[in-house]
Amino acid sequence: MAHKYPVPEDLPPLKDLTIENITENVHAINSQCKDARTKFLFERLVVHLHDFARETRLSTSEWETSLNFLRDVGQICSPVRHEFILLSDILGLSLLVDAIDHPKPPGTTDGTVLGPFHTDDAFEIEAGGTVSHDPDGEPLFAVCSIKGTDGKPISNVAVDVWETDSQGFYDVQHADRQTPDGRAVLHSDEDGMICFNAIVPVPYPIPNDGPVGKLLKVLGRHPYRPSHMHFMFKKDGYDRLITALYLRGDPFESSDAVFGVKESLVVEFKKVGDVPGLAEKHGISPDMKLLQYDFVLITDEESRAVKDAEARKAASQMNGRLLVVDGVLLAADEQKTQ
Repeated sequence: MAHKYPVPEDLPPLKDLTIENITENVHAINSQCKDARTKFLFERLVVHLHDFARETRLSTSEWETSLNFLRDVGQICSPVRHEFILLSDILGLSLLVDAIDHPKPPGTTDGTVLGPFHTDDAFEIEAGGTVSHDPDGEPLFAVCSIKGTDGKPISNVAVDVWETDSQGFYDVQHADRQTPDGRAVLHSDEDGMICFNAIVPVPYPIPNDGPVGKLLKVLGRHPYRPSHMHFMFKKDGYDRLITALYLRGDPFESSDAVFGVKESLVVEFKKVGDVPGLAEKHGISPDMKLLQYDFVLITDEESRAVKDAEARKAASQMNGRLLVVDGVLLAADEQKTQ
């Protein structure tokens, strides 16, 4: 019968579809993909999705519920609310991907989750400037150093800092937001130092009025994050670092809803007066709480070396079925195309 639709050439024929061979059939059709990495990612995705369905004997109603849930996640997203990031966070996927894609050698600063509330419109401030203008927040002064693995200071690092207000809300969560607040961008000086005024972080619930919040309730989990302050470090030649510092003793320190807390990132505040001359230098009260931390960044070259080593370790556990190209895993049968 004649038709107007072109039939792609060299399509692999599908077998009579069964529970046992559906995965093989999907692989055959997807084998037409020209990009080796995309082909590999979807091969593994299909394997795990199909195995999940087979292992759990997934029902049609459960499948429909899952798809409707994902639809609802997408529908609630907005320019200031990324529910899919939130979903990734509460499933531990965000932290896992960051750890895989930005591995850190010993002695360097650990990364953690970005979260859904970073923006690109923060004002730049000078050393000693103010990140948060919340009059109800408890004043905090931060002094941090930025060094490389060689111990030398790194100058002119762009540092994004963001935190909630004293009520636990980010500025973008306020409908009447006029300008950015609770966030700023600084640049490290020639000694690799940054310092700024902020407020003491407070614990808060992640947005739980949407599908992710409903999922947490179904799972019997709370929606709270411990007190923390976000940081992002960027400079050419260095691996981007996304991290946060968490307050020791917070009631949610050991049960963060998005799995962001790492022991190396937990800090205890001091007082400004504990550092001789600091209060006088910046004209601040010696009774203010003080945040001090030494950040250690790695170069792009160091990052590639660690990432490549970790990828090769993963490939070695797959009995020769995978190869590593520029730190990325591919199916071994793609070697001839590289």
